[in-house]
Amino acid sequence: MIYNVDMSDTICAISTPLGRGAISIVRMSGDDCLKIAEEIFSAKGLSYDSITPRMLYLGKLDLGDGKEKCLMVYFKGPKSFTGEDLVEFQIHGGTVLSQKVLKRLIEKGARLAQPGEFSKRAFENGKITLDEAENIISEINADSESELKAALNLAGGRLKEKILSLQQALTENIAQIEATLDYPEEDFEKSAKDQIFSDVEKIKKTIDHFVEDSQNAQYIAKGINIAIIGSPNVGKSSLLNALVGQERAIVTDIEGTTRDVLNESVAYKGINLNFIDTAGIRQSEDKVEKIGIEKSLQSLDSADVILWVLDGSRELNNSDKEIEKHLKDFDNVITIVNKSDKKRLLKSYKDEIIISALKEENIEEIKEKIYKKVINEDIDYNKIIVINERQIGILLECQSIVKSILQAKEDSMDIIAMLIKNLWNALGKITGQCENEQIIDLIFSKFCLGK
Repeated sequence: MIYNVDMSDTICAISTPLGRGAISIVRMSGDDCLKIAEEIFSAKGLSYDSITPRMLYLGKLDLGDGKEKCLMVYFKGPKSFTGEDLVEFQIHGGTVLSQKVLKRLIEKGARLAQPGEFSKRAFENGKITLDEAENIISEINADSESELKAALNLAGGRLKEKILSLQQALTENIAQIEATLDYPEEDFEKSAKDQIFSDVEKIKKTIDHFVEDSQNAQYIAKGINIAIIGSPNVGKSSLLNALVGQERAIVTDIEGTTRDVLNESVAYKGINLNFIDTAGIRQSEDKVEKIGIEKSLQSLDSADVILWVLDGSRELNNSDKEIEKHLKDFDNVITIVNKSDKKRLLKSYKDEIIISALKEENIEEIKEKIYKKVINEDIDYNKIIVINERQIGILLECQSIVKSILQAKEDSMDIIAMLIKNLWNALGKITGQCENEQIIDLIFSKFCLGK
């Protein structure tokens, strides 16, 4: 783990991505950050004895062999992101310049921060909870509108508040058990058990709702994976181009043009639709094409939805029939009948979508059908939607513990108390109100340097 370091040190890091740009931000946090700033930064009218927090000062930063004109801002602890004194320099963008400023701060006594160390200090100083820290990661790493919406919805600490209220109820249950053990009258134990199991039933409903509302989390975070499959020249590549709105796949009338898997994504209702254009499936002696066909068949197992593309202007050929055999055990297939601009000779299929990839007809209908096949109902982003895989895993763990508690009605109060404490601790893994330092270190190690 990365945190075998002195957390009382003054730390520094570049907080913006390295590269050319208008500005770059280099930040420090710790007791000595203002002392270090005073040694290298000066501005007209700036007195470090009476510096105004949160005010931008325009001045010059001494680099040793030159001076950089820049802005500096001071955040006085505890009213800062980390809860400590914090200084930020807003300098001109550029990799070399940023590294030079960073080197200067280290020369003056700061040390380079570990990844996520600024945020870990914020957590340790009570500025953010563990779920809020993970939510920051989700906002930064969001690849779709839906993922960002879900992350922003949790930005106000709604999950934390709910989890803390559940832990508070469990704390009261534990106190009730302790009182029962101190005064072991039979009637008192029975009434205490009734109250405890009534509370646990309510907690169960809340946890179950979290899990149910987060069942679409994997699609919010990763999108829906769709394999486009069919025999050669039915229009798979033309369909991909129409779905993503640009020519990404080569389209020719030569069989076997697509020899490898091609991946493209497009957003629909905030969810990324990840299309996989596969090689046309047929009998082939071409070594490269055979590899592509094998990849096509493998893509079926990992796809959330399969688009089976057929040429409506001809009857099924041997390749089509072979694919139909492969698909008989899949229940996530949408049949697409292409080339509606030509005379139809193909038989009809249940729930088929008739399109013209060439003329881009009924393309939106395909996207809607994909969405509804995976997402049962439109996602309500006003609910608490847990999209973090670790947190979902913890909620599933909590469901298991709750089940054990409810099965322990006839057990002793000692055993029930132990199970309730296990549930309290499991819930605390979400907010950080637990005793597991390894979990905390793991989460903050996922942050970039300077965050």
